[in-house]
Amino acid sequence: MNFKQLLSLCFFLISQILLSQNIKIRVENSLKKPIENAQIFSNNNLISTTGKNGEVHIESSLIQQKKISVTANKYEGLFYSFSNFNTELEYIITLTEEENKLNEVVITAGRKKEDISTIPSSVTVLNSKDIQAQGTINTNLSSILGNVIPGLGTTTNKATNAGQTLRGRQVLVLIDGIPQSTPLMNGQRDIRAIDANTIERIEVIKGATSIYGNGSGGGIINYITKKSPLVDSFSGTTSVGTTFNPIHSGETLGYRMSQFFNGRKNKFSYVVGGSYDYTALQRDAKGKPLGQTDGLSNSYQANAFTKLNYSVTDHSNFNLLYNFYGSTQHSKYISETGVYGETPTIGVRGTDSGEKAGTPYNHNLMLTFSKDNLFRTTQLDVSAYLNSFRSMNRYVENSSSWYGPGQTKINSDKKGLRINLNTPFKIGAIPSEITYGLDLLNDVTYQDLVDGRVYIPKMNMINIAPYAQLKMDLLENLIFKGGIRYENATVRVDDYNTIASGPNGEGSIFVEGGKIPYTATMFNAGLRFNKYELFNPFVSFSQGFAINELGRILRRATENTIASLETDPIITNNFEIGFSSKINRLSITGAYYISTSKLGVNLVDVGGYLTPQREPEKVKGYEISLDYKVSNEIKIGGSYSYVEGKAEFDDGSEAYLNGSRIAPPKATGFVNYKPNSDWNLQLSWVNTGCRDRFELNSKGKYNNSEGPIKTVNLVNLSTNYTFNSNWSLSLGVENLLNNYYYPTVSQYRALDTEYVLGSGMSTSLNLQYRF
Repeated sequence: MNFKQLLSLCFFLISQILLSQNIKIRVENSLKKPIENAQIFSNNNLISTTGKNGEVHIESSLIQQKKISVTANKYEGLFYSFSNFNTELEYIITLTEEENKLNEVVITAGRKKEDISTIPSSVTVLNSKDIQAQGTINTNLSSILGNVIPGLGTTTNKATNAGQTLRGRQVLVLIDGIPQSTPLMNGQRDIRAIDANTIERIEVIKGATSIYGNGSGGGIINYITKKSPLVDSFSGTTSVGTTFNPIHSGETLGYRMSQFFNGRKNKFSYVVGGSYDYTALQRDAKGKPLGQTDGLSNSYQANAFTKLNYSVTDHSNFNLLYNFYGSTQHSKYISETGVYGETPTIGVRGTDSGEKAGTPYNHNLMLTFSKDNLFRTTQLDVSAYLNSFRSMNRYVENSSSWYGPGQTKINSDKKGLRINLNTPFKIGAIPSEITYGLDLLNDVTYQDLVDGRVYIPKMNMINIAPYAQLKMDLLENLIFKGGIRYENATVRVDDYNTIASGPNGEGSIFVEGGKIPYTATMFNAGLRFNKYELFNPFVSFSQGFAINELGRILRRATENTIASLETDPIITNNFEIGFSSKINRLSITGAYYISTSKLGVNLVDVGGYLTPQREPEKVKGYEISLDYKVSNEIKIGGSYSYVEGKAEFDDGSEAYLNGSRIAPPKATGFVNYKPNSDWNLQLSWVNTGCRDRFELNSKGKYNNSEGPIKTVNLVNLSTNYTFNSNWSLSLGVENLLNNYYYPTVSQYRALDTEYVLGSGMSTSLNLQYRF
């Protein structure tokens, strides 16, 4: 080897040494504690994982373009860029826990990603931490939401969410924007339309809004499903658990299991999984089996979920979603009817006739194409979706609604297309953007009996709705949002006969079908000033559109043509003023609202039937919530919400809306204690106050849904301990003090059959493994 070759070899070895120098990285949390098993990626390739001390040594040659991304379970991901590599330094990367995010980003309010501090309306977001804490206590979404969302009625402790209105009006439930509610005939099973384990976050938009169409007079609940990873990886989560009543344990042992896998390889990513659980016999605080009217005892729930994503380019991708959910009761007990106000309806050994009640199936399928550089800066999202939903009511031996025994089911099939675009631009020096598009929806809903009799004929709705929403930064930190949506819907109903109330078709009448047209232009406008964390106020006006429970009108038809029925839609006007405030460790939000409609739909008892009362309505209320970080270990908080509503008649008189619409005042509170990064404990309290607005009728009884409501106090416990990066154990206790109480729905319904107690103490124990 000559000198020239030797010199070249030396230069090569030196360059390789320089290129392969090791750099030291330490990943820690905000408390300066190391994070084990944090994953380090570069250019979507996993290059290293931290040890128990949170440290790792990485060859600089593995870091492409001097950029890495760092992810860890329970923490927000972080991108980090090196200016130069220095082997003498320890690079410290601090990850923020998911629950400590200051700036929440939501997509539901404006159909695009936007910071919650820029939205001129009340928004509540439950992140994965919140869902996990509440799900440890009870996986029923009706309970999870009822326990924490101000303005939403508390849970019914049943398979239905009857009376669980938002701000005194019906709420529209979505899964990733796919409508789950059946506003043409409300089956009241839409809140329990998916399993909690499948959800990444829940966004609740309060107040009337027509941004997603029919049925959102009170607001929107949007379940955002789990997302696939952004970098090449493969991981999974396995959960197994059990539930039981520790005081009266007989036949109360239930179980739960779930498995999810998620990963990414180059341009393809996915989340696949499912869950299955069994709710055993539910007992009250004294050990008696609960009455089985729409109950959850001996019910099975199953959920299967798939989300696939393919990145065509850096700016466009396809996303395919499928979710199946089913929940049915396999009764081992039947109801022994009590006496309202005196003795409860309880469960006794027996089997219900008819088919299994509940939600036999809820299928959701959606294909979405997204492109973020259409016409350079325009974001395009096109989604086509299908939803097929069936709810099965319980079998009854006798009914005031039809002749003889029977069992009804509500069937709803939706097909839809959403085209949504967002274009940023400037008006002079004013930064602005416009969100615009078109919604197409075909909703076919009907209700029949399992023996073939038609209770509500097919309602075939086609809805075409163009919309536009403008956002402008008028002045520094003064944000204006305003929009318009044009609803153009037609419901077609074929000729039908109302269901017979006696033998040989007695009481049935022929009704000539036809088309029912609906057109309405909905507006919204709002201002928010977000310069100061100390006081971030907003004011807004918004409108909602609903063809609310048309089926209830059709099945009670007394005229022979559709045209003669009173089928006008409900247009809701929502006026709201509110604020958010952050003072050091204290955060406060508050809002006051008035909601009006020229035509309402309060269901009143007329001759034993719940009949829509189409009178003007006014609903008003307020909400306030706060949380305070006492120390790094202790956080406390709570909320209070109040709502009241009245119907107004032509003669100037007024009448209170009944309990099916208006929930009593609700207060919540919590204490969260986190002594270290591995252990978390939360004690929470839910109080429903009194509401007594109605007098006894001429028979000395309360009309349906006009019963008085007395105060209920419940205390729950949730705790979670993480052994290491793979294993964790959680314990939840519902009704920790074993309170003997009647849920709100049992009180206001004022019916013997539905006078059912709430569950006594229930314990959930869950083991989770992550890899």
